[in-house]
Amino acid sequence: MNLFRRPPDDEIDEELQSHILLRADDLERVGLSRPEAERRARTELGGALRYREECQDAAGGTGVESVVQDLRYGTRVLRKAPGFTGVAVLTIALAIGANVVLFAALNAIILRPLDLPQPESLYSVHRIAGKSAAQSYPDYIDLRDRNTSFDGLAAYDFILAGFDSGTSPTRSWGIAASGNYFDVLRVQPYLGRLFHAADEHGPNSAPEIVLTYAFWHSHFRSDPSVIGRVVQLNKHPYTIIGVTPPNFHGTLLFFWGDFFVPLVNREEIVGTPFMNDRGNRVIFMTLGHLKPGVTPGQAAADLDAISTRLEQDYPKEHKHAAVSLARPNLYGDYVGGPARAFLTALMLLGALILVAACANLGSLFAARAADRSREIALRLALGAGRFRIVRQLLTEAILMSVAGGALGLCGGLVVVRWLAAWQPFPQYPINIPVSPDARVVVVAAVLAIASGLFFGAVPIRQALRTDPYEVVKSTSRTTVERRFTFRDALVVAQIAICAVLVTASLVAVRGLTRSLHAHFGFDPENVLLAETVLDMAGYRGGEVAPMQKRMLEAVQAIPGVAAAGLISWPPLATGGGDSASVYDDAGAEFTPRTAAATALHFRVSPGYLASARTTLLAGRMLTDHDDTTAPRVAIVNTVLAQRLFGSPAAAVGHYFRFTEATRVQVVGVVETGKYATLTEVPQPAVFVPLSQWPSSDTWLVVRASGDPQPIAGSLRTALHDLDAGLPVTIESWSSGMDLVLFPARVASVSLGVLGLMGAVLSLSGVFGIAAYSVSRRMREFGIRIALGAQRKSILSAALGRALRLLAVGSAVGVALGVLGARVLAFIVYDATPRDPLVLGGVLAVMFALGLLATWIPAQRALSIDPLSLLRQE
Repeated sequence: MNLFRRPPDDEIDEELQSHILLRADDLERVGLSRPEAERRARTELGGALRYREECQDAAGGTGVESVVQDLRYGTRVLRKAPGFTGVAVLTIALAIGANVVLFAALNAIILRPLDLPQPESLYSVHRIAGKSAAQSYPDYIDLRDRNTSFDGLAAYDFILAGFDSGTSPTRSWGIAASGNYFDVLRVQPYLGRLFHAADEHGPNSAPEIVLTYAFWHSHFRSDPSVIGRVVQLNKHPYTIIGVTPPNFHGTLLFFWGDFFVPLVNREEIVGTPFMNDRGNRVIFMTLGHLKPGVTPGQAAADLDAISTRLEQDYPKEHKHAAVSLARPNLYGDYVGGPARAFLTALMLLGALILVAACANLGSLFAARAADRSREIALRLALGAGRFRIVRQLLTEAILMSVAGGALGLCGGLVVVRWLAAWQPFPQYPINIPVSPDARVVVVAAVLAIASGLFFGAVPIRQALRTDPYEVVKSTSRTTVERRFTFRDALVVAQIAICAVLVTASLVAVRGLTRSLHAHFGFDPENVLLAETVLDMAGYRGGEVAPMQKRMLEAVQAIPGVAAAGLISWPPLATGGGDSASVYDDAGAEFTPRTAAATALHFRVSPGYLASARTTLLAGRMLTDHDDTTAPRVAIVNTVLAQRLFGSPAAAVGHYFRFTEATRVQVVGVVETGKYATLTEVPQPAVFVPLSQWPSSDTWLVVRASGDPQPIAGSLRTALHDLDAGLPVTIESWSSGMDLVLFPARVASVSLGVLGLMGAVLSLSGVFGIAAYSVSRRMREFGIRIALGAQRKSILSAALGRALRLLAVGSAVGVALGVLGARVLAFIVYDATPRDPLVLGGVLAVMFALGLLATWIPAQRALSIDPLSLLRQE
């Protein structure tokens, strides 16, 4: 087949001319004049162009030249209708741009493996119960040394430390990793060297630090001479030995640290021993590469058997839970499950946007094909083949979809780059790891071409059934409308999809509003949080409590401060904290299996509950007398009181135990609140005096008499005056809750944007069908007005069809939204489409869209001048 050179036309033209001449000779012999005979012969032959193209196709086709002709003609046709072309291109750009952004996120977070050597064999170890990967250091050592399934098992934990390179100290997040961490992950240094297992010689034996490339670039301005320099972590000297490669940030996609230190030095930096404590699960994640031929199931069974033996050997310290393996990039199912579900749901909604756009364009394309019926009929009458007409319509559709796809891809990439640079929480090294690759471009191209074929195919049946004789002889366009057409079905489907998207967006907004105004068990309004990790300034042992007392006295002396207290971790501001096993006071066995409850464990100063405005339901508050010389006491929430003592009223004065030797008396009961997440079920919680359970890692909770922002500067100054070397982070409690509110806010914004896009598509769809109906029936409306028809009847005839389609589509969409209640409630906490406000809001939005979409067609229908219209006819 000759693709690039058109077969010669001379022989074809000579052959066609010979047929005409031979037929003219026959007609001349029967009595016709020569000119009349040749005219009759050409008429009987029909369209010479069609025969020429058929001959060329039979001889090898016109190839690329034919395609180029279609493209040129399609471009001219689209340029003659800039309004229609602009609307179509922007519509498809909107839909493809949304899908580009969503697929780029899905690709980067879910589909694309870690940028590490052999990522397909890298797995992390998780406990099925609780979906946690946490391990104690002794358990990790046993799993590492006893397993036969991994080439090596590495471990790491996140630490927060005061990083001092000679100037003022800053808060920095780092990763405390086992000595074999880089060897297991097969990472090579960018500069200097990395630490290895041979560098570890017991607790605090490897004061070495490896910087990440990003931190080295930002903090040290890519100075290669930093190798060998000594810096301080929490006032302890560490030698910089290397820099990691630019593309290596650890194995969690969303949490990037500034440095790496050996795990054996964690005790020195954090200040608490852990290497011999089998019950202290400080290791965040254990991970490694499977040996060749070993399946994840076999490796999980191997580790599970080791865990069972550890429980038998250490029944008091080790709590067995079935082991599973997961990809490390999203912390297994704990984060990966919700992330996959949320992104999948968004992709489905993005697909609905694209389907709605295609339905919209299909309806408009069919209407435009109907308006071009005379043109198509004339081309058929002149000999054009029906396949050529169909191919031309598809070419025009693909031209528009490719242009829209290119525009949508460019816009989507701009949004993706903004997301990649966005840091939603400056106090945490959390990043959105969205970076487009070739797959994103391929998906955009495929969606563009598929969309063009989809909506371009809508008028094919109409073109194939066109009778050129009937269309050409007609002097005016028909005004007869069938009851329900395929184009109407497309409009209904598009409006239904829009209603689903609007429902989802209103559900999200309603759920977020409820979340923000829910009762948390504390009042975050007018409260400042100041994180004060005294370890960062070198405070140890007996130095901690006096410094905390001085901090409280200094803060309480600030004008405008109503109350102040300390807590080990503020609820809903850190995403989680400590927990402890709680035992019945009369229990005889104290193992994890016999625990009465696992309670969230808060260490608080006497002023905390007043600062948080947590309601005391029974008993008394903690006081300064609850110190190391007094018996151990605690305040419990209602859930723990119910679980331990049967009712909150019966809890005060009774005892429970943390360990066999640690007996604690309940002196008060407070309301149950939200502590780690908004979606958590009511959790047991216990509040113990900070003086009896010392901790250098605390947060100041400062309640202001009014707006807290004016006292933020005074608070920082007061703490700086106490110790200029203490890094302090100050934020409002409401801002501190951004981390736990982040999923709900992202869902609300994402669904809101998709709902807005659906509304725009629905608006254009209803406008298109209304405008088309009015334009097709202009003569009819002119006659009606001339005969005295009322404005109401004209509006009913002009817009009734569009409004009926809007009503049907809205009803279908709302019904689908209600049926999908579980999915929508899963995406956004405390939200349901069965909420009367949501249902009313959806109906109001769809009604408003209908009025807006039909306004211009209605004005056009009412402004018809029957005399000028009939004069044109």
